Amino acid sequence: MDRFDSEIEPHMQDFAGPEMSRRGVLLAGAAGAAATAAPVVATAQPPGAPVMAKVSFKVNGEARKLELDTRTTLLDALREHLRLTGVKKGCDHGQCGACTVIADGRRINSCLTLAVMHEGDSVTTIEGLGKPEALHPMQAAFVKHDGYQCGYCTPGQICSAVAVLDEIKAGVPSHVTGDLTAPAQLTEMELRERMSGNICRCGAYSNIIEAITEVAGSAA
Repeated sequence: MDRFDSEIEPHMQDFAGPEMSRRGVLLAGAAGAAATAAPVVATAQPPGAPVMAKVSFKVNGEARKLELDTRTTLLDALREHLRLTGVKKGCDHGQCGACTVIADGRRINSCLTLAVMHEGDSVTTIEGLGKPEALHPMQAAFVKHDGYQCGYCTPGQICSAVAVLDEIKAGVPSHVTGDLTAPAQLTEMELRERMSGNICRCGAYSNIIEAITEVAGSAA
């Protein structure tokens, strides 16, 4: 406002009397308009320190303890802090299923949940299902039926498939279950519906269903 004062001061005599001159009115209006139009400069606030929290859980049967920013997703905790890169980051919006893990027996999209929410939980990733020298039956079936091409979605597909069979065995219904009072049936329609949250951009869906069906038959 100092610069406006210096410009207006020589003409203050125009405002001295009980009646304003035309020139005084114009100057006062221009000064007010300029002051209103002057940009407001926001002072950037330095970002605050992240809020840290300790979390303890079992990952693939091993007790792990981390101190994390409370905003850290389970996906980033597994990949970036525990180096379990079998868990893939796909869409990071819970839409592709590439980051699927099994937490306390239930499959979840690890990109949609915070690590601190899983205090005391037991988390299983693809690394915890089997090893190259001792494959999990679902891993072996995926290899046998060529249930992958590029392989990026495969860890999430396999974790989801393992959990799907447990869901059916426990009688958990899906959107295509016809009779909610009867035990869930292992049909191709049920498998396709339950696996629909896991996207395969290579289109290996039929091979994936064949792999799951074989494992389900062996376990029956």
